[in-house]
Amino acid sequence: MEFLDPRAEPLAVPEPYELSRQLEPGTTIALLANGYPDSVAFLDHVEASLGEAFEGLSFRRYDKGNASVVVSDEMMADIKRECQAVVAAYGH
Repeated sequence: MEFLDPRAEPLAVPEPYELSRQLEPGTTIALLANGYPDSVAFLDHVEASLGEAFEGLSFRRYDKGNASVVVSDEMMADIKRECQAVVAAYGH
């Protein structure tokens, strides 16, 4: 029996992703759930992982509550005023 790996070799050269914001102590990160099931639970894990990897971060939670709507102007203003970075998440 011969095993054939269905994955193709990538053609593009991998490029490192550069954060637009360095995660330094004192940085507040918005965790924005979009309303799909499990988006809040996923962000629980994101917060725990980032908290372990970077000391001194704080987090603020936001939830659109409905995946079919855009973030309200009021919520966007709150995020801009209170946070320096955003992790937006969805779940299914």
